[in-house]
Amino acid sequence: MTALAKLAPAATAFALLLLAWELYARLGGIAPTVLPAPSRVLAQAWENRAALAENTLPTIRATLAGFACSLVAAFVLSALVDFLAPLRRALFPLLIASQTLPLVAIAPLVVLWFGFGLLPKILLVALVTFFPMMVALVEGYAATSAEISQMLAAMGAGRRRIFWLARLPSALPYFFAGLRISITYAVVGAIFAEYAGAAKGLGIYMLSAKNNFRPDLVLAAVAVSSALTLALFGLAVLVQRLAMPWEKAGRDRRAEPSERRS
Repeated sequence: MTALAKLAPAATAFALLLLAWELYARLGGIAPTVLPAPSRVLAQAWENRAALAENTLPTIRATLAGFACSLVAAFVLSALVDFLAPLRRALFPLLIASQTLPLVAIAPLVVLWFGFGLLPKILLVALVTFFPMMVALVEGYAATSAEISQMLAAMGAGRRRIFWLARLPSALPYFFAGLRISITYAVVGAIFAEYAGAAKGLGIYMLSAKNNFRPDLVLAAVAVSSALTLALFGLAVLVQRLAMPWEKAGRDRRAEPSERRS
């Protein structure tokens, strides 16, 4: 099955949803200031493309910087807790507690403590994206085959060597699952941080459009943020395929018999 054929059902459902929205907005007597049609949102997005682009760049910068910090922190801490079991028992309750903090409440405090620059946005993006990757890596290390570890140890490999040759490769499928989950939250985290305090960004743009009773511009900014999230998700899938080419080959081999039967 080609990639285009796989995307066809989702694309069809999305097109039907947009068509239903368009017809309801045009024929349902709904004012454009309440529910603008998709065609109006698209037209206003194009007309205001310069302002949207100007506010999208700070959001991209905060998203990528925060996610990069989150990725590094998740790998370093997961490796530490894998080597030091007491550290895992000490850190995991704190990490779990950090995920119970409501972002809408903590974002203004982070801005108050660290100012209106890039740093609070990086911290908030890292906060919302760190935990899934951390847990996925730790679970992946634990899923390493005991026979492989024992064989490497019998060949004279030390703990660090076993980690790099066995435990880390075994954790890759878990890691990329956590990565795909985390990356969907990254743009949302950056926008929440901008809501709390920023000079520019999609969050500020949405807030300004809402205050000016322009739902079409709010939805245009939402569409841009959704496109950013999908692009980042697609990039994560691409990186996974490049890092784990054997996984796709295995899926293709498993799919061949079923395709022949059908």
